[in-house]
Amino acid sequence: MRKIRLLSLALLVLAMSAIAFAQFGVSITVAPPELVAYSQPMCPQSGYLWTPGYWAYGDEGYFWVPGTWAEPPAVGLLWTPGYWGWGGNAFAWNEGYWGSTIGFYGGVNYGFGYGGVGYQGGYWQNGAFSYNTSVNNVDRSSFHNTYEKTVTNERAGNSVSYNGGTGGTTARPTAAEETAAHERHTPATAAQTGHQQAASKNHELLASVNHGKPPIAATSKPGEFTGKDVVAAKGAAGETKATESKAAENKAAETKAAENKAAENKAAETKTSESKAAENKAAETKATESKAAENKAAKTKTTENKAVENKAAETKATESKAAENKAAKTKATENKAAATRSTENKATEKQASATRSNENKATEKKAAASRSNESKAAHAQPEARQQAAPRHESAPHPAPATHAQSAPHQQAAPRPEAHPAAERKAPGGKE
Repeated sequence: MRKIRLLSLALLVLAMSAIAFAQFGVSITVAPPELVAYSQPMCPQSGYLWTPGYWAYGDEGYFWVPGTWAEPPAVGLLWTPGYWGWGGNAFAWNEGYWGSTIGFYGGVNYGFGYGGVGYQGGYWQNGAFSYNTSVNNVDRSSFHNTYEKTVTNERAGNSVSYNGGTGGTTARPTAAEETAAHERHTPATAAQTGHQQAASKNHELLASVNHGKPPIAATSKPGEFTGKDVVAAKGAAGETKATESKAAENKAAETKAAENKAAENKAAETKTSESKAAENKAAETKATESKAAENKAAKTKTTENKAVENKAAETKATESKAAENKAAKTKATENKAAATRSTENKATEKQASATRSNENKATEKKAAASRSNESKAAHAQPEARQQAAPRHESAPHPAPATHAQSAPHQQAAPRPEAHPAAERKAPGGKE
């Protein structure tokens, strides 16, 4: 009977679309349960990517494979989740894979960034994965490559888990998703495969047992089904009020620790920024002061040089003015002295002229007086000559001439001729 069932499944797979069922594993005619509603555990390590939980099929029917954080096989690869698809007569499982782009996963809203098309949970950049904190639970105090962008349908749960058929999604692959389907893919890692195998062996994860609310809905690492990082499905029988309270407390403590760490980091960054700003301001102030001092020194030097130049120019001008004044004064003194000498010379010449004129007048007056006396003497002499005629030879007397020559600065004419003149005038008896 089992062989007949397997043969039927093989024939059904061959009849399905190559695109929709290229990565089939098994097929079944019973639709899988709705997706489990759960909270995402915290990411254990930077570089891990979220792989959402799903229903797998085993010998005892559907069982839940918890969502988990998985390490990609290579940097830059993204996870395209598997999905159930209706092929007309049965459901077939399309395996998930790693690739450089996100392919078609049936339009199923797995949550946490897998809203049915593409992935809004993050992206690779320069060898590091950046996490969108609106859909990923990461420790912001230790994860520095994070951002926040609102995403619709960010949480999984109570939604259809298959494509096609009655009640399934109606999404069809886009051109980009079909291209991605033909690109080179890397299958699930050994850790992911072991995770599914461990889930298949856990009786509590069977849908027939947990009725769609498994006690282990998600884990922080593949294969770890116990411990504080295990998350139960919302409303699951194993999720008691105490567990919810403990989870809330843990969440609050983690949030508080993250906030404190963020506050400390922010305070440290602020202090560093303030210190850097203070250092920069001090450096700028010092540079400004140095520049101001240099400018002031240069200005002072220029002012001093200008003052020295002005003083030198003033001194030179003063010396030139003094020299000019001295030269002018000397010239005036010389001119005055020359004028004085000229005046003195003129006075001397005038005095000398006056003296000579006075002397000449005195001489002339004296000469005139002498001539007058001589004339008078001459008038008196004829009678004497007449009385003493024999002594006629003594008539010429040189004495008057000699007497006439005593006048200074003037040569008196020889006076002996005066006597004959006197003698000629004598017969008249008058001069």
